[in-house]
Amino acid sequence: MSSHSLLSPPLRKGEYVPSKPSDLRSPCPLINCLANHGYIARDGRNVHSKELLAAMNEIGLSSGLGAVFAKPIFLEHKPPKTVDEDQVKEKAQQSESFLGHIWYLVRNPWAVLFSSFGMRQPGQLDSMGKIYLDLNQLGQNGIVEHDISLTRDDIAQGDNITPQPDLVEDLLQSSSDGRKTLSMQDFASLRRRRIERQREENPAANYGSSQHQIACTEIALVLDVFGNGTSIPWNYAHAFFKEERLPVREGWKKRRWWSLGFIELGKTAGKVKKLVGITF
Repeated sequence: MSSHSLLSPPLRKGEYVPSKPSDLRSPCPLINCLANHGYIARDGRNVHSKELLAAMNEIGLSSGLGAVFAKPIFLEHKPPKTVDEDQVKEKAQQSESFLGHIWYLVRNPWAVLFSSFGMRQPGQLDSMGKIYLDLNQLGQNGIVEHDISLTRDDIAQGDNITPQPDLVEDLLQSSSDGRKTLSMQDFASLRRRRIERQREENPAANYGSSQHQIACTEIALVLDVFGNGTSIPWNYAHAFFKEERLPVREGWKKRRWWSLGFIELGKTAGKVKKLVGITF
């Protein structure tokens, strides 16, 4: 054991340490924040569903909403099916018993409702036989990660995981009140500009109605978690987007009296979508 390891106390959960080049990270700044604070594996490897679900509580999400974000991605990834694969599957299903179907539904409700969101590779288990993900797997395009991110390049442009300094700076410069806040209107205007810009720079970008809904919900999540649903303090945004750090030093605290649930997030996302004003 080195003298350094003897002298260095273990990092506390919640303590911020920026990622190292050897660490794995995702395209999502919120997930990366949770890793940088040690709420999930700091190196971004072998992350378990239960661990991620507990981390969602640290930012004030309800157990139901947290489960929607934390559980489906751990399902096994299913590549797009071909006609032949469908025929094979249909024959296999015909041979299964009715009770077998019922048992599958009971054991795997997430697989029935959210099968298209799975990112785990077949047989991806840790040494204890538990399913896990590495954070860079969240960069699989077309599942949850989408083109025309506010802070990442499109996958066709190279790196869709690492935040791009110019895009982060554009986001922070979007404040319309002299860097006091970033409002819902500021985010919506930036979202519209990004769509228009990427339609020119990457005409093949995969961005339709479902991707737009996800993108507007991402903005709503930032507004509801770190702000009052209509704006967030500019210094909170700087910590979150530039450092991928929860803005605790700046005064942020997770919700104390009520958690963020589906209805509140959905209402905020609807308002964002209306302000963006682009239909697909």
